[in-house]
Amino acid sequence: MPAATPSALPFTPLVDDFQKIAMADSNVAAKAAADTLALQLKKAPRSLDMLEASKLPEVVKIWAESKSGYERESAGVLVERVIKALGSGSEGAFLPLIPTLLNLAMDKGAPVRSGVNSAIKAMVKAAPAEATRPVMQALARGLEETKGWRSKVAACKAIEEMVKPGAEEHVGEMLGEVIPVIEKSMHDTKAEVSAAATKAATTLCSTLPNADVLKHVNALVAAMASPSNVPKTIKAMSSTTFVAEVTGPTLAVMVPLLTRALKERSTDTQRMTCIVIGNLVKLVRDPKIAAIYLGSLVTGVELIAKGAAFPEIRAFAQTALDILHDAGASATATPLPPRDVIQSVNEVLAVMVPHLDLGVEGAKVPLSVAMPGRPVIASALEYTANVVADMVDERNFDDDVWDGKALGGFCKLLLGAEAGVAAATAIREAFVAADKAKFGGEEEIDDGAEILCDIKFSLAYGGLLLLNHTNLKLRRGRRYGICAANGAGKSTLMKAIRDGKVEGFPTQEELRCIMVEHALQGEDTAVSIIDFIASDPQLAARKRKEIADMLLTVGFTDEKQNDPVASLSGGWKMKLELARAMLIGADILLLDEPTNHLDVQTVAWLEEYLTSLKDVTCMIVSHDSGFLDNVCTDIMHYEKKKIVYYPGNLSKFVEKVPAAKSYYTLDSSSIKFSFPPPGSLMGVRSNTRTILKLANGTFTYPGAARPSLTNASCALSLSSRVGVIGPNGAGKSTLIKLLTGETVPNEGSVHKHPALRVGYVAQHAFHHINEHLEKTAVQYIQWRYQDGFDREILEKSTRVVTKEEQEMMEKPIAGRNGEMRKIESILGRQKLKKGFQYEIKFKGFAHKFNVWMPRDKLIELGFGKLVNQFDDIDSAREGAGMRDTSAAAVREILEAVGLDGDIAQYNEMSGLSGGQKVKVVIAASMINRPQILFLDEPTNFLDREALGGLAGAIKEWAGAVVIISHSREFVHALCPELWHVDKGILTIEGKAPPPMLDDDHPSRVPSQAGTPRGAATPAGVSTPGSATPVTSAAPSAYNSADEAADIEKLKKLALKPKKKKKPTRNELKAQEERRRLRKVNWLAYGGEREPDTEDE
Repeated sequence: MPAATPSALPFTPLVDDFQKIAMADSNVAAKAAADTLALQLKKAPRSLDMLEASKLPEVVKIWAESKSGYERESAGVLVERVIKALGSGSEGAFLPLIPTLLNLAMDKGAPVRSGVNSAIKAMVKAAPAEATRPVMQALARGLEETKGWRSKVAACKAIEEMVKPGAEEHVGEMLGEVIPVIEKSMHDTKAEVSAAATKAATTLCSTLPNADVLKHVNALVAAMASPSNVPKTIKAMSSTTFVAEVTGPTLAVMVPLLTRALKERSTDTQRMTCIVIGNLVKLVRDPKIAAIYLGSLVTGVELIAKGAAFPEIRAFAQTALDILHDAGASATATPLPPRDVIQSVNEVLAVMVPHLDLGVEGAKVPLSVAMPGRPVIASALEYTANVVADMVDERNFDDDVWDGKALGGFCKLLLGAEAGVAAATAIREAFVAADKAKFGGEEEIDDGAEILCDIKFSLAYGGLLLLNHTNLKLRRGRRYGICAANGAGKSTLMKAIRDGKVEGFPTQEELRCIMVEHALQGEDTAVSIIDFIASDPQLAARKRKEIADMLLTVGFTDEKQNDPVASLSGGWKMKLELARAMLIGADILLLDEPTNHLDVQTVAWLEEYLTSLKDVTCMIVSHDSGFLDNVCTDIMHYEKKKIVYYPGNLSKFVEKVPAAKSYYTLDSSSIKFSFPPPGSLMGVRSNTRTILKLANGTFTYPGAARPSLTNASCALSLSSRVGVIGPNGAGKSTLIKLLTGETVPNEGSVHKHPALRVGYVAQHAFHHINEHLEKTAVQYIQWRYQDGFDREILEKSTRVVTKEEQEMMEKPIAGRNGEMRKIESILGRQKLKKGFQYEIKFKGFAHKFNVWMPRDKLIELGFGKLVNQFDDIDSAREGAGMRDTSAAAVREILEAVGLDGDIAQYNEMSGLSGGQKVKVVIAASMINRPQILFLDEPTNFLDREALGGLAGAIKEWAGAVVIISHSREFVHALCPELWHVDKGILTIEGKAPPPMLDDDHPSRVPSQAGTPRGAATPAGVSTPGSATPVTSAAPSAYNSADEAADIEKLKKLALKPKKKKKPTRNELKAQEERRRLRKVNWLAYGGEREPDTEDE
């Protein structure tokens, strides 16, 4: 029964309604009476004014102290029903009641405790995700200050309920502040409190943004609850591969555990802790985060590094200490002060209060001082100001959030519906204007163009947040250049738009987005160009005439439309992709590095073509500053995980943001590449001796009407630095493919040193790794070289044995005694005069019947590919002693070409950017220590900094380099010798190497000191006719005209017969043994006897 004498309440307009609630004879009746009162508050023109006049918080405090159980129960019921009726924006008025309600949770009556839990739950539910900090701080204070065990259990449950959809990130930011409070309760002597705190800690830690740590949440919580679990937790984490970026929330949970583990007496635990610290801290990208959280670890690690008994543990600790210092941690430096929340809230109040018609000037926290007679409104306003301050700090200006729960709800309760909406909008606009003034960016020029998209979204890849609560606004006909540092997520954004993974972006039915990328570059189809386009399912409704007309507009003549796709160069394939996109009818063209593979003329055509598309919007990622200057109408720049828009082209953008100039200047100061030294070549002691040549090579792609390369001849030595230039489709890549063995010439021949190793980065670099995207970069390189040689060599057309060749190789050959035998395999190779001979194993014969056959003889019999395969494998194995394919060694080489070591070792290649994939291919080509490196369009996908690093590495490398590039700056900076290819004709200018050694043309000119005199070289290698101008004046064995007199003397010396060398005793014995064996064979098998000579 209700109390006979109810508690005295202050006189308010709603005092009778309060009495009805307190006098209700059941919980249902009390809730009904509370709903009636809440409805009056909700219908009031200004609900917070009426709530202020009702003195409701004062009534709740009186009831909480009452001796009547009905009144104590009514306290929780009243708060719950009012918050539910008024909705978001009202919870701030009741936040000061949390200590009162938690104390009431100790009541012996179950209905009272139930009412309290419901009230706190309603308060937590009404708070938006953006209000996590002020609500959680109030609950944590309540947990610390309250004494009763049931009160602590209620507080732990309330904190646990703060983890709700959309609030995970905000809860994660609070872990450093809340977890220590929860941890104290985990050690409470009351089992119920400890259990509730453990459950709350587990739920809170489940919001950690790091997936690697997330799987150890239960172990982490167990270690918080009991120090005896620390070694077991550290052991589990020491075997974890950390990949995701480590941020503040993760460190807030991990650092206390690691600090405690460093104090363990077990040397094993100390060692594993140092390993975990090293692995974890490597992934801390932000020095500010490191300065805030990691300082406490430095002292403990230093003590182990200096005082551990075992050298191994001291080494681990020193490594971890170096990583901590590199990350920015320090035990002595004062970390940057945390954000001044009070100052932020005061600044927010200065903007908000003038819009709220409160008649208060100079409002500052605590507002109870500035508004002593209005405690309810003061509490609600201070709470809302905290929420707004957090959103301003995060630069979250989402209309729906501001006008909804975060600010709009409070304004409507304070000023009424219409005035509240207007005030919330005005406050938001004021903060948006202040943000733009502070962080840059300009107002978009509204030219009346149709808005295609205007959304708020976030973008993440793997464990990395790339864009956070940012705005994407696109207008029809605009051309947006996307600018950001390498790896910031430019291509990821466009791929997410293409795949429909950007939240809120219009569907393909509403807005047709076509991505023009380099996927076609790897195609090697024999289908004709027009048939290839017509076969696209999206163009099924298009007539063939329309397709032909569109191809004609982008430069494909009627004759060229019938050429196979495989015959197209990279530039023409890009044109083909553009034609396909325009035939599909794109509203938005997404262009990822469109100028890659394009010559100067084609880039100019592309600029003109894109600027002519008045109704098509373009989003462009490119490292070509001139292209962006000529095409872009707007720049989208990534700044602190936001997109900031700048009207105008790249030059105007750089004027406003000078730091962005580093994206486009060829500067290697911040990135340095290095290549491993090339391996030695057997018999080659001169850097100017030719080691690879093409003689009169002609090649025609299957189905093509004319050859891509005609009668081309060229040669390379170890000192070569060659730039291959020419327009798109001229035959540059075809020439390189012939030299590297990717293809076989239809006419002419390719000669290379048998032990030569070649590194090749194809024009479509991803061609090398497309079949291995599920592997990490380290795993791919280990797979490629796991057998001691480059497995991709065996896939070249010069190594793959055709059916006809296989049948020819099955034919038997005559053995020493005339019997017919089939060759099974080649087992060995050794020098024979100026060539090589090979050990042959025959089918059906034991190894003692193996014979040695000269290279020329084997090639003449049709075993050229078998010989080449063995040469490749044997030359690769020659460098195997220098090549270490352990994960650490491969990672080191990948880091040497600018790829982050953790990305190389732990991230699948399917998730790498274009620039990162190119670095993988470059590193893979250098693992084998090649003597010649072919780079086909290396400037594609690499940003300017990476290009600067690559240029530096090429200058310092001791091997030969051949570069195809449309970047004149890049080629002329590195290559004194130029090969011009135009319409299949090769012309050479600049410094050239001497001819290759050959038995048929004895050299009259000795090479560098130490090379055997009388070494042989063929006649000069040149292009058809006399088209090759040799303009270099550099003295060499090939063109030293200014040293004619000296050369004549040297020629006479070369012609002078050498004095015969007297054989040694061992050589004479070996000669006698060879003669004896020849005689025995003659006696056994008969036939013509081989004569004995003195020259053998």
